[in-house]
Amino acid sequence: MTESTVPPEIMERVLKTLAETQKLPLERVTATATFQELEIDSLDGINILFALENEFDINIPDESARLVNDIGELAEGVWKLVSEKQPKA
Repeated sequence: MTESTVPPEIMERVLKTLAETQKLPLERVTATATFQELEIDSLDGINILFALENEFDINIPDESARLVNDIGELAEGVWKLVSEKQPKA
């Protein structure tokens, strides 16, 4: 992944939500961690998606979620959905 364009506050909320959902120590959940490294399976992934949808009041399309391999990509996708939802200035 290239340099993250995700604002730090969004990344922090994604990491915190994921850590809480998976009952993992926050220091273990990083932007570069993969789901495999964190031992997150597809069922866990569904729980994480629900938690993120609630946290950010967004709807994550299933087909997009399947393409994500690490936390950084997940945060990028969340940020994209959040920024699309915000009214344009």
